[in-house]
Amino acid sequence: MTKTASPTKLSDLRIATFNMESLDEPPRGRASLDSRIQAMRPQLVRLRADILCLQEVNGQLSDDKSERTLRALDAVLKGTVYEGYYRAVTKSPSGRGVRDRHNLVVLSRFSILGSDEVWNHLIEAPLFRCATSDPAMDGPEPIEWDRPFLYADVDLGDGRKLVVVNVHLRAPRAAFVAGQKRDTHNWKSMPGWAEGFFLATIKAAGQALEVRTFLDRLFDLEQDALVCVAGDFNCGDTEAPLRIVRGDEDDAGSGEFAPRMLTAAERSLPESQRFSVIHRGREHMADHILLSQGLMGWLHHVECHNEALHDEVGSPAAVPDAPESYHAPVVAELTPPQKP
Repeated sequence: MTKTASPTKLSDLRIATFNMESLDEPPRGRASLDSRIQAMRPQLVRLRADILCLQEVNGQLSDDKSERTLRALDAVLKGTVYEGYYRAVTKSPSGRGVRDRHNLVVLSRFSILGSDEVWNHLIEAPLFRCATSDPAMDGPEPIEWDRPFLYADVDLGDGRKLVVVNVHLRAPRAAFVAGQKRDTHNWKSMPGWAEGFFLATIKAAGQALEVRTFLDRLFDLEQDALVCVAGDFNCGDTEAPLRIVRGDEDDAGSGEFAPRMLTAAERSLPESQRFSVIHRGREHMADHILLSQGLMGWLHHVECHNEALHDEVGSPAAVPDAPESYHAPVVAELTPPQKP
């Protein structure tokens, strides 16, 4: 769905990412929609984002149950500037609106020239046969990613185009292995859990590889392309999935690849402020904004709104209907050079 926004001259540009933590309506939502609006709308307003990448936006059935829409998100955005932004969103494979759970959304003050999602389109799902599966598997089966990534070509004006890639990589939690779980949280055997965790690692790395493949095809066409990859990577700057997406010349051992490298904008934050999630008391940066070399020349300010962040493990146990997200929004402010 696309909405109309007023044309604007390119000046300071604020790009933000925010995991909305399964935004939904009851009964699936863990809290009332009104309480989530009260908690999250001020966070979005504070971002003052020109381009906003959102993750974990659930879809709701229309009254006639013919399709799913983003009714809960629309309620959160009502009365804010984002209500009139251009929009790109992941779609349901059924063709009936958006996905049931965990949609990706890009909201832009600037026109979106085109958008699409990529899900095992550039990288073929690897085959694997689980050793611990019960019953035993007949043969290897594909390990498909859990979700796509979404890209949008944004018209910044002045002849400039920005490619925005919105991602949500697999969390480091063991994936399903047939017959190896007692219930949702408890495994029957350590080998079963280990194999499930291995599968989760492959899924996250595979998603990252597909993003990197997309980026390299883009740079093949335009070496100095303006690219921003933002979202919930579920990993830190030095972990494998993020290293795959960044494509550091040190890892490749070749300086000729430097123009293809992405840099994590939050590196400019003091280390004490560099966290978007608290997990069992440990602060870490799971949400990132990665910028191509051309965009890094525009960067002058980064924020991570983590002042009121709660522990994603301890807090739900203490407050099961908490309305806030357990991810902090991250925003990068860029100042484009003025064209002569």
